[in-house]
Amino acid sequence: MTGIRKVLAAVFVGLALTLVAAAPAAQAAQAAPAAQAAQAAPAAQADKLKLTVAGDGAQGVTIQAAYTDGRRLEQVVRLVLTATGPDGQKVGPVQLEPQPEGHGFYSSGPVLSTGTWKVTVNSPAPLQGKATATVQARAAQSPPAPEPVAVNRPTDGAGGAGAGWWPFAAAGLVLVAAAMGVAMLFGRRRTD
Repeated sequence: MTGIRKVLAAVFVGLALTLVAAAPAAQAAQAAPAAQAAQAAPAAQADKLKLTVAGDGAQGVTIQAAYTDGRRLEQVVRLVLTATGPDGQKVGPVQLEPQPEGHGFYSSGPVLSTGTWKVTVNSPAPLQGKATATVQARAAQSPPAPEPVAVNRPTDGAGGAGAGWWPFAAAGLVLVAAAMGVAMLFGRRRTD
């Protein structure tokens, strides 16, 4: 078998192996929408939410909403917060907005004054849920000022402009190795 035929045979074998390996992935990609639709059907039928209410460490409240069976909430729901605090103070009703931290995560922002609050969060139909928790609101703390950091630059030139040379050297070595391999494949001639 000549060198060109060997190379062509290797290319065809490589393509065949790639197609065989890609076939299960393509089947899985086609099955994924059907699985998502099957999973979405029970989610549409669920009519109860589990709400977890907690303080945010300052003067706000965080809420994690999920289905009662533990599935993650993929849609935006309407949550309303009411709270009763020290000395009979009342807050709410406050409609909560979803936060970018994750699906089903809601936050009130700073709506409570310092003290102990009884917080109730309701979710009206179609996805109903209710949770009550005692939250300790504290005055917001500011982080400590960062300490200055001294920046030292090397004076001998190490790590300076020549620090990025190694990727180019590695690429050059790969190209030389590839050129030598091609030369070896096509450079052999039979002298029979």
